[in-house]
Amino acid sequence: MARTGRLRERLRWSKLYSFSCIRPSVLLDGEAPHSLQGPGYSRIVYCNQPRVHRKKPLKYPTNCISTTKYNAITFLPKAIFEQFRRVANLYFLLAAMLSLTSVTPFHPVSMIAPLAFVVGLSMAKEALEDWRRFMQDMEVNSRKVSIHKGEGQFGYKHWQKIWVGDVVKVEKDQFFPADLLLLSSSYEDGICYVETMNLDGETNLKVKRSLEVTLPLDDDEAFKDFRAVIRCEDPNPSLYTFVGNFEYEQQVYPLDPCQILLRDSKLRNTNYVYGVVIFAGHDSKAMQNATKSPSKRSRIEKKMNKIIYILFTLLVLISLISSIGFAAKTESEMPDWWYLQPHNTTNLYDPSRPQLSGIFHLVTALILYGYLIPISLYVSIELVKFLQAMFINQDLYMYDEETGIPAQARTSNLNEELGQVDTILSDKTGTLTCNQMDFLKCSIAGVSYGVGSSEVEMAAAKQMASEASNAPEQHSSSQDFWEDGRGGFGSSGIELESGINCAIEKPQKPRIKGFSFEDDRLMLGNWTKEPNAGTILLFLRILALCHTGIPEPNVEAGGFTYETESPDEGAFLVAAREFGFEFCKRTQSSVFVRERDSSSENHIEREFKILNLLEFNSKRKRMSVIVRDERGQINLLCKGADSIIFERLSKNGRMYEKDTSKHLNEYGEAGLRTLALAYRMLEESEYSAWNTEFIKAKTTIGPDREAQLEQVADMIERDLILVGATAAEDKLQKGVPQCIDKLAQAGLKIWVLTGDKMETAINIGFSCSLLRQGMKQICISTINCDLVTRDAKKAAKENILMQITNAAQMIKLEKDPHAAFALIIDGKTLSYALEDDMKNRFLSLAVDCASVICCRVSPKQKALVTRLVKEGTGKTTLAVGDGANDVGMIQEADIGVGISGVEGMQAVMASDFSIAQFRFLERLLVVHGHWCYKRIAQMVCYFFYKNIAFGLTLFYFEAYTGFSGQSVYDDWYMLLFNVILTSLPVISLGVFEQDVSSEVCLQFPALYQQGPKNLFFDWHSVQGGRLLTWPLLELPCSPASSGLSTCKLP
Repeated sequence: MARTGRLRERLRWSKLYSFSCIRPSVLLDGEAPHSLQGPGYSRIVYCNQPRVHRKKPLKYPTNCISTTKYNAITFLPKAIFEQFRRVANLYFLLAAMLSLTSVTPFHPVSMIAPLAFVVGLSMAKEALEDWRRFMQDMEVNSRKVSIHKGEGQFGYKHWQKIWVGDVVKVEKDQFFPADLLLLSSSYEDGICYVETMNLDGETNLKVKRSLEVTLPLDDDEAFKDFRAVIRCEDPNPSLYTFVGNFEYEQQVYPLDPCQILLRDSKLRNTNYVYGVVIFAGHDSKAMQNATKSPSKRSRIEKKMNKIIYILFTLLVLISLISSIGFAAKTESEMPDWWYLQPHNTTNLYDPSRPQLSGIFHLVTALILYGYLIPISLYVSIELVKFLQAMFINQDLYMYDEETGIPAQARTSNLNEELGQVDTILSDKTGTLTCNQMDFLKCSIAGVSYGVGSSEVEMAAAKQMASEASNAPEQHSSSQDFWEDGRGGFGSSGIELESGINCAIEKPQKPRIKGFSFEDDRLMLGNWTKEPNAGTILLFLRILALCHTGIPEPNVEAGGFTYETESPDEGAFLVAAREFGFEFCKRTQSSVFVRERDSSSENHIEREFKILNLLEFNSKRKRMSVIVRDERGQINLLCKGADSIIFERLSKNGRMYEKDTSKHLNEYGEAGLRTLALAYRMLEESEYSAWNTEFIKAKTTIGPDREAQLEQVADMIERDLILVGATAAEDKLQKGVPQCIDKLAQAGLKIWVLTGDKMETAINIGFSCSLLRQGMKQICISTINCDLVTRDAKKAAKENILMQITNAAQMIKLEKDPHAAFALIIDGKTLSYALEDDMKNRFLSLAVDCASVICCRVSPKQKALVTRLVKEGTGKTTLAVGDGANDVGMIQEADIGVGISGVEGMQAVMASDFSIAQFRFLERLLVVHGHWCYKRIAQMVCYFFYKNIAFGLTLFYFEAYTGFSGQSVYDDWYMLLFNVILTSLPVISLGVFEQDVSSEVCLQFPALYQQGPKNLFFDWHSVQGGRLLTWPLLELPCSPASSGLSTCKLP
């Protein structure tokens, strides 16, 4: 068959990718396919036969999706039900119904109209929001894609008309309409590039591949007689797993996630792909993951509901007083009032049965005094919060011009909560830093290279210079990284002599993105003159070969740009290029590197055969590639965390371990991210035996497949020889130190939860002003012992408890009222500190510290720490992060803030507010938080005040009119007063009120403390004289001889 339009130069990625690097082959005759029967594995898909799936017994849903809450039939009943779940609305509904009876003191219209207005307005808001969701759904459902119509003919159809089993053709830069099995692509070996940002937030491209058996299905005509059966797992939300079998031409082939194209991901850098629909519509994994974020309510809203219940209690109390008074008057006095015609009795007034009259009057009183409950409060607050959120979204001072991303209030329920934050819990990488790596230093063969300074080093120099100018004879608490790199901040200070200038000028902005290295010993080929040139050559080749990057020609600037899975890999490839080792091409089984020849200064293109590639993951913490060079020598090249690499070194491979460890500590203290590099030479027989085991594990079908692969990989990644280490800088985002300083002045406690080493985290803390000059550090760590036995664990816990107790005692005995403390704790110690018998003591110590840094923490520990602070302190917590590992922390906190960073949009999608840069958090809290809190607090207080004042005047009037149930006001006056006259001014107050300008808020951040101290909505403000006693003082009434009352207004 002619294969037109296929790109032949591309590699077969299936032979490259780590634990997926072997194509699933056809099962042998003697092998049984993986059993996919039983619960969870019952789905059957008949490819190219969509009609089969439209009827029973399969009856799969269409690809039409709906994210709306209502439809034309269910809107009225469901929306009305939602409105009357509120106790206040339910009360007013009952009152409106009773207004149609004879017991009502008001005209029915005056009771029904305000309820209809308020409920109608809320329902209109619900309808508008749902209409917007409906239009978004229609836009998605109306997208078009090419579908096989039969006889090898393809035509465009709407997404909503796609069925399971349809064969679709997706073209470049289009979204996948459903979950598809990849059959073939425009590339010869059936690979395609996929962007999954809409699913997991990751911006790097993923490589997907088809089964080899479906590669001939490369054009429209090939599908004329195509038939196959897929047996696979049932619909589920797991994005990264898939289990299934593909039955084609009387053979069975195992499927894995590498062949699955998920709905809402996009096809990139590939002209077209063919695929068959496995999951459609709400069965797709994207829709299975479409769950709502946890429901969060502000503290003001929770207290407001309590106040509503108090007012209900007050309403019932005065209604009982009124009904008892009416019964007493009816029995004792009213028979003598001839002008009331006491003999003309009804159930509402019968002197012979005063108890019955009192019961009827109780209903009248409940309606009469109902104005104690603010009927328009809920809808007014919803409107105000919506308008406040609009102002946050449109704030130009929180708009990032570089990325074009504005701030976004993803929910308006928590606006005022922004003004009551007590503790901020923040991620570091990508949140405080840019997550854009610059190659700055390296250690090769025990020699450190790179003379540039990191931001942390320059911040330390600035601090030391300041200390030297103020007290030249004093010891510095910071480390001089250029004279002695053995210690860390606060470890062993050095004496600064007078006249020493510690200021270091900031190096010029690097011209090359990702490369800030400065050292002539390695640049321009000078590394060949170094004593260990052979080791340096190996180091640079590891940089150029040990990765999963994809070179893309840069037509405009020349050279190559690299698509990599992490910023670190991109920085390493740029560094290798600048050192003369340019990664330029991948083929089916090789990587090509242009190396600078030391003798002729020319570039020689060398080919390295890629035999296996074992990818990096958070569990392995390392990555290896097995290559065969031009001489036929097989080498395993490995890079990873130093703790992982060092434990895998051979006895002969530890020659540079001591010096490299020293350099790694120095780099960590300078705030740099480090990786260790090592290698191993393999014999042909050894590799062949291992590769046989690897292929066997790779082709295993079952739940223990990944475990077997890891075990086999562990066998070969042993007896390594250390080469050196890399150090890359993740620069701080613009304005981070100033933002943290302002937030500290606002009285906020700041916790940083990071996966970095303790030394790195401490020095980053100094560079971003989290740790400040004069701040006393409390470092808590576990004792060095083998924590295996119960006694060892008990000893470790006792040691940690003793450290916590001593630190708490030190803070208690501190005499300086302005002294500030910082707590630093690592992940292993934190795992003990979070246990039930110790967490309260740990929290008590932490809340007494101005700053807390938790190092080496896992995503789960981030969420647990956030929960501990939220529940233990009872105060408002705010979590801010940018990656998928921060989602748990963001959802656990009272307020979650996501940063639109390099790590994608997953944190943003789980957040309540999103910003583009950490520095915008200052304005979000100090300005908008302060304004929103004060506006909502004053608005709610005023609502309750005016309703209580209005309702109690009716009660006063009743006391002097025989509790007759008559209103002192006209019905329509009362309606307009409560719903319009007194609501619009208060709404304006809630939207526009500014006690001080934004400039003053930023200039005096201590004003923010009005919110955390709750000065405007504490119980004194709500229950005090302004709400209850003030109306009493305003209307001191005395009875007149005529039986009427006169009110003395002051």
